[in-house]
Amino acid sequence: MTTYNERLQRVWRQYEEEHGHLAASARDVVVWGVSKGTLSFEHRDPFDGLAEDMSRAMREQMGTDAKGRRYRVNHAVRVYKNGVQITFWAIMDFAPRSHMQKAFTQRREQIVGDCCQLRTDVDVYNDMHKEETKLPLVLDFTHDVEERLDGPDGKGGLAA
Repeated sequence: MTTYNERLQRVWRQYEEEHGHLAASARDVVVWGVSKGTLSFEHRDPFDGLAEDMSRAMREQMGTDAKGRRYRVNHAVRVYKNGVQITFWAIMDFAPRSHMQKAFTQRREQIVGDCCQLRTDVDVYNDMHKEETKLPLVLDFTHDVEERLDGPDGKGGLAA
């Protein structure tokens, strides 16, 4: 049985082939898929939709500390209960240390996973295009982080 993601991936491949392998937005692909009848609107539990919106809003909420540094106010920890993933949110000011330690560890693991996948993607691309100069990839972010923290606004380099 085909999963929902596999169906979406198939529609993307069909769109991409029909449009000459040009880059496209997800919205363009979805509109095309619906117009072709290969996609339809899925019935979604309205509580699930609101919960996704709530998570996005919590993830995006920023605060400013006494030193003027912008930081994420809310932090998530993913746990599994009876085989189901549940995300628990806490406000940094009030979260117990154990919650924050798990949240920071999980975020770091996401970054490491993204870096591993990026390394693989760059290596595969370079192998597919041996006639071209290899695309470089530097995974030491020390200087990038320091540069942003010392940004022009003097507040961690991150705009409000």
